Amino acid sequence: MIDLRALRENPEAVRASQRARGEDEAVVDALLSADERRRAAIARADALRGEQKAFGKQVGRARGEEREALLAKGKELAAEVKAAEAEQSRAETELDELHRAVPNVVHPDAPAGGVDDFAVLKHVGEPRVFDFEPLDHLDLGTRLGGIDMERGAKVSGSRFYFLTGVLAQLELALLNMAVAQATKAGFTLMITPTLVRPEIMAGTGFLGAHASEVYRLRDDDLYLVGTSEVPLAGYHADEILDGERRYAGWSSCYRREAGSYGKDTRGIIRVHQFNKVEMFSYVRPEDAEAEHARLLAWEEEMLAKIEVPYRVIDTAAGDLGTSAARKFDCEAWIPTQQAYRELTSTSNCTTFQARRLNVRYRDENGKPQIAATLNGTLATTRWIVAILENHQQPDGSVVVPRALRPFLGVDVLTVG
Repeated sequence: MIDLRALRENPEAVRASQRARGEDEAVVDALLSADERRRAAIARADALRGEQKAFGKQVGRARGEEREALLAKGKELAAEVKAAEAEQSRAETELDELHRAVPNVVHPDAPAGGVDDFAVLKHVGEPRVFDFEPLDHLDLGTRLGGIDMERGAKVSGSRFYFLTGVLAQLELALLNMAVAQATKAGFTLMITPTLVRPEIMAGTGFLGAHASEVYRLRDDDLYLVGTSEVPLAGYHADEILDGERRYAGWSSCYRREAGSYGKDTRGIIRVHQFNKVEMFSYVRPEDAEAEHARLLAWEEEMLAKIEVPYRVIDTAAGDLGTSAARKFDCEAWIPTQQAYRELTSTSNCTTFQARRLNVRYRDENGKPQIAATLNGTLATTRWIVAILENHQQPDGSVVVPRALRPFLGVDVLTVG
């Protein structure tokens, strides 16, 4: 949730954020009004409770008819208190619903607009010029005996797959390389739950506008996570931290891909289940932007290890998730598509998630304050696409990037 105090002090900043996202800015005034009603209701209920307490002492001193009259008036006052408390509860519920519906305030430097309005921050590496007709990742993976989409569909339906043999080993090698980098950088490795409670999923901002992307187990009232960001954000819910924390979460991830029918149906670019290593940081709010830059640098360090051309983009406000104030994506060049495709993203969620999940830290005066949370992808199944296509050879074999070889144990993936 956004900071209500900041909203009161500068509502125009929240209106500007809503405009940048392409969302209704009228919600800002509605939230301000709900906040005023709640504060007024609290003040009235508190005043009546105070009056009731003082009145009780007066009744205790009275005798005879005076006492009977005061008791009658006390009943009226008790009814007023009850009504005021009910109004306070309604006002708080209304405010909470509106408050949770407002997305995070966009960073002022993030581009305005929608999915195509991103800003390219830099390019790294040059796309390879092939002297033969390159194959796409599915043809390469099939020839290597490593991707089986047909049996994936037979067992689980469309957009499921089997990784077998050398490509199963490649995925594990890639994820282990990510883990090695993360732990060397001071991250604590976590193998996280992939089912979470509704309050944790909602707390991270993945319900509401994004609920259609999430698998729900209704009989158990649990959700399958689309990223280990979710359980890692919930890990310290209702806690007070004694300092910054960094975790690297390894998990399987599940996404319904609602609304993406007909897009990237070939191969393993856009699937319902994949594996990922995700960085997650808890820091002081004033340190969040510097931490965001560090997460991006760690992502680029991983990309350098797989030796593929990529670009870094600043995601436009209208393409940000509910929780993100700013997001940088690293997109690798995919030769057969002649396009850059996302491999990593890192988001600064400021205090938005921690406020919903009640994650705090103690400041220099020992006073609890809301923490900031950030996340960033370090490796996923989709990276296999970029590795196969960029490092393929005319005979269908694939050269393994140097940094990955110690984790895989081979230099070249060969056909047959």
